[in-house]
Amino acid sequence: MINVSSLTHRLGDNEVLKDVSLTVPDGCVLGLVGVNGAGKSTLLRLMCGVYLPEKGEILYDGRSPAREETRQEIFFLPDDPYYTHISTVRSMLNMYRALYPDLDMDTYQRLVSTFALDEKKPLRTFSKGMRRQAYVAVALAVRPKYLLLDEAFDGLDPLSRKVVKGELIRLVEECGATVIISSHSLRELEDFCDSYVILHGKSVLSAGDIGEKTSRYCKFMLAFATAVPGDLFAGLPLVSVEQNGKFVCAVFDGEAEEIEARLSAHAPAVLERQPVDFEEAFISEVEGRGVQ
Repeated sequence: MINVSSLTHRLGDNEVLKDVSLTVPDGCVLGLVGVNGAGKSTLLRLMCGVYLPEKGEILYDGRSPAREETRQEIFFLPDDPYYTHISTVRSMLNMYRALYPDLDMDTYQRLVSTFALDEKKPLRTFSKGMRRQAYVAVALAVRPKYLLLDEAFDGLDPLSRKVVKGELIRLVEECGATVIISSHSLRELEDFCDSYVILHGKSVLSAGDIGEKTSRYCKFMLAFATAVPGDLFAGLPLVSVEQNGKFVCAVFDGEAEEIEARLSAHAPAVLERQPVDFEEAFISEVEGRGVQ
């Protein structure tokens, strides 16, 4: 289990995180989300021990990530990993094998073959997506207890994304690993993440189960034969609304049946309830806090 308690950190004069607290249970896949500059990458670097927090603490099963035995259980893959002008897939692998001697070569070879990567070619000649494939292959081969991924899907094509998601699920099921993954593709996170944390305003805005999060909101599409009533949303827990002439799409934070009955009283020509996905729930949450 990972426990983050009252974490505060600055980068230069800029306070990036303030009083961040969260708990990540073992064996889960957690999506870390937030607007640009919310502090996601900084939090991941603090959690893997690249940065030392100014205040607060991070514990893995009661141990600091600064301890060698703890670091052996953590693998952090940043958004843009460093490589030299002459680095190849094989030389990068050998570097990580020195740090993680138990790296699973069968997993590595299987993924390199799946991605059709040439181990002898310099990484600088690869596309962004191919470099990401190479690093993901190594990260999954390490089979860490705690895998921290910053924008893991960035640059990957749809087939590669499918492979990576399947491999992450396999890692959790076979090894009991805990995966924390930040991504701007919230609909993709919804496919396989158990839980989420939203960073906003330097701290945790909300956290919990993704299914429970999306079920909290309800969305309705309405159309009117005449003008949209001015009091359509009076007294309703409106979160966001889009209007195009006589057509309205509105998201609410409340009981769908009660809201539908109230909307129906305005006699719309069309009243249709639609599902709310995680991305819409996220937008509703942060826009409700004044983020544009």
